[in-house]
Amino acid sequence: MPRALAPAPAPEENHSQVVKAQLQLREMILAGEMAAGERISELVLAERLGISRTPIRAALMRLEQEGMLEATAGGRGYRVRVLSEADVSDAIELRGTLEGLAARMAAERGAEAPLLARAERCLDAIDRVLDAAGWGDEAFSRYVALNSEFHDILLDMSGSSFMQRELERVKRLPFASPSGFVVARSESPRAHRSLLLAQEQHRAVLEAIEHREGARAEALMKEHSRIARRNLREAMRSPETAGVPGAQLIRAGR
Repeated sequence: MPRALAPAPAPEENHSQVVKAQLQLREMILAGEMAAGERISELVLAERLGISRTPIRAALMRLEQEGMLEATAGGRGYRVRVLSEADVSDAIELRGTLEGLAARMAAERGAEAPLLARAERCLDAIDRVLDAAGWGDEAFSRYVALNSEFHDILLDMSGSSFMQRELERVKRLPFASPSGFVVARSESPRAHRSLLLAQEQHRAVLEAIEHREGARAEALMKEHSRIARRNLREAMRSPETAGVPGAQLIRAGR
């Protein structure tokens, strides 16, 4: 008798495997396990990750959409993309522009009281992290998590599902997330000063939203993204750049 075929994986299982592969591959690229310009082998990745080639192929397509990979000549595969400093700067500016619009919408439409309270608690937690003695990598990691949370709350305040989808898409671009390229060395005095300035801007943006000052909130968020762009320029010219995850993917200039 012919052997019975195994049941096809459920759609949820397929989706889970694609997401798992996507996250693992992104981490490998940023960790330098795949060199800039290196061609990607679906078969090798499938064996290495223990995942079938179908979700690997879907994950590679998603990473191309994020800008981490590019199709090879003839469209028969992918290679790790080499990003210019200008590419990354443009992605950060795009994120800042959209966040500025989201802040304006939050101010003009009126943010809900529970969201304002959550944002205030988040900023209080950031203050405690920045004021703590013994600033270093552990405190920096805590800051990164809280910073991401605050930016997510601001996005929720906009009340726009369309804006949320677009900003989530932009934040997946290489180094375009709010903490995607902050500083090369988290324990340096310069890094700490930069984060203190960013926190002052957080407070100012929240105040503008509470007072329904849409234009001010938008301008502050656009200015806020310039910190990340400045840090990018400084890090690319620093010998400490090698310590930044994914820095090997970026070349100076255009």
